[in-house]
Amino acid sequence: MSKNIIITGTSRGIGFELVHLFANQGHNVLALSRNAAPVANLHFDNITSFAFDLCNQNDYNKVEDFIKAEWKHVDVLINNAGMLLNKPFAETTFSDFSKVYETNVFGVSEMTRRVLPFMKSDSHVVTISSMGGIQGSMKFPGLAAYSSSKGAVITLTELLAEEYKETGPQFNVLALGAVQTEMLKEAFPDYQAPTTALEMATYIHNFALTGNAFYNGKVLQVSNSTP
Repeated sequence: MSKNIIITGTSRGIGFELVHLFANQGHNVLALSRNAAPVANLHFDNITSFAFDLCNQNDYNKVEDFIKAEWKHVDVLINNAGMLLNKPFAETTFSDFSKVYETNVFGVSEMTRRVLPFMKSDSHVVTISSMGGIQGSMKFPGLAAYSSSKGAVITLTELLAEEYKETGPQFNVLALGAVQTEMLKEAFPDYQAPTTALEMATYIHNFALTGNAFYNGKVLQVSNSTP
């Protein structure tokens, strides 16, 4: 049975691959990213895409209007959009921190808050975090803003699962290890990750559809390396 799925950060990398995986299975996908062009070029009847900025309040109204008009309910929300900043802490300004948190934390919170009224008791909110957000994991210089923001959404997910445990939906967070994406390459040009965007997207796709039968309020570490 086809489901209604919202994915943020779909112009490239994991988000772009996720759109195809769900659409090819016949699910309805709302693909949101600041640059809608890559997904808009795909001629799938079951993919809707429009330009969306997590930092723009008016854009959330567009999402609500679309759900009311076209779907009525949402089965899966994947908070995948993220901003990765690699900069020495001494040079990371208030503005830098604000931009990272606006996308990685406030955007996740607001998107979830706006979509929740349309979700059912067995719907699933999956937020993409990072191994850098796990307490006790290996940390890297230059990622003070990014990794701390990814820690914040882990705690946010735990709180939402508690607050909605009687009514649903379910909330889980995937802390990813390094994945070879354009975003990673921009921040760490010389690093080669062990996992491709498609490989990771395939895992997330399966987890988003079935994981909430087994998990709620949990962070799963999706990394094939120890650090």
